[in-house]
Amino acid sequence: MLLCNFSGEGSVICLAHEDALLFLASRGTVKPSANFNASADAEVLHKAMKGLGTDEDAILQLLTARSNTQRQEIKKTYKTLFGKDLIDDLKGELGGKFESLIVALMTPPLAYDVTSLRDAIKGAGTDEKVLVEILASRTAHQVKDIVAAYRKEYDDNLEEDICGDTSGHFKRLLVILLQGNRQSGIQEGNIEADAQALFKAGEEKYGTDEQSFVTILGNRSAEHLRKVFDAYMKISGFEMEESIQRETSGHLRDLLLAVVKCARSVPSYFAETLYYALKGAGTDDATLIRVMVTRSEVDMIDIRKEFRRLFACSLHSMIKSDTSGDYRKALLLLCGGDDA
Repeated sequence: MLLCNFSGEGSVICLAHEDALLFLASRGTVKPSANFNASADAEVLHKAMKGLGTDEDAILQLLTARSNTQRQEIKKTYKTLFGKDLIDDLKGELGGKFESLIVALMTPPLAYDVTSLRDAIKGAGTDEKVLVEILASRTAHQVKDIVAAYRKEYDDNLEEDICGDTSGHFKRLLVILLQGNRQSGIQEGNIEADAQALFKAGEEKYGTDEQSFVTILGNRSAEHLRKVFDAYMKISGFEMEESIQRETSGHLRDLLLAVVKCARSVPSYFAETLYYALKGAGTDDATLIRVMVTRSEVDMIDIRKEFRRLFACSLHSMIKSDTSGDYRKALLLLCGGDDA
């Protein structure tokens, strides 16, 4: 199935079915290229890497202007035309943070999440930040796809691997999220009961019943939780985030806060994630790359809007001041505009 539109010049623009749906539904800054030609794009990339020196600008301009689906077509065509792996060639020609960004752009979204989780678990120590970010922000359907793809890629069980690297209530909440079995919709009869249970588990209690927070926040739908947060505020006088900050600590606190923030607004959660990745003495480039790449076709327009609302500066301006070179150029293209 093709989606076709007539341009002003009278030519017909057609998009394949999958990209057509993305084009219609996406709040991303990266859209499928309307006049897509995988062979022509493969030629441009080959020329950019051929001979002495590399035309980094040609590479970043092209790849940030194609959807991930189109990049996968370019990768296949590149191998057919030149008998070489495009990602291997890019790695051979590029370096540093710019290379990491371009390789991330060339990786299918599901594979990228799976690889990110694997690296977070199997590296030296555990990168809890990655576990929190991915498992708190992905939909139940996406989580199930991640679990299945992880097993297929590594012949390992993601839940077992995470359990082997984490502990306590932090582990329990991760396991609940990994099930991808959140209740759907709003259970009107349970809103007040859930709010009361959370109040009794924290603010009203000496000490904290973390399990109640884990069970309720891990299993209810985002729509239901937003109603619970309103009811909780009336009962306790506190926002849910305030109580979590006071009543919990460490990685559990980070995960509970991420779940609450994503229930309220996923774009707002990622705006805050990007702000703290860019703020401070050094840039957290791993987080910056991961979020810019994974959200560029999903909701980057909304993330930019939330960033401007929350921090009184634009995401574009902060990327511009905190990064440099081709890396900065590519990030700014993924950002897609300035909301100054």
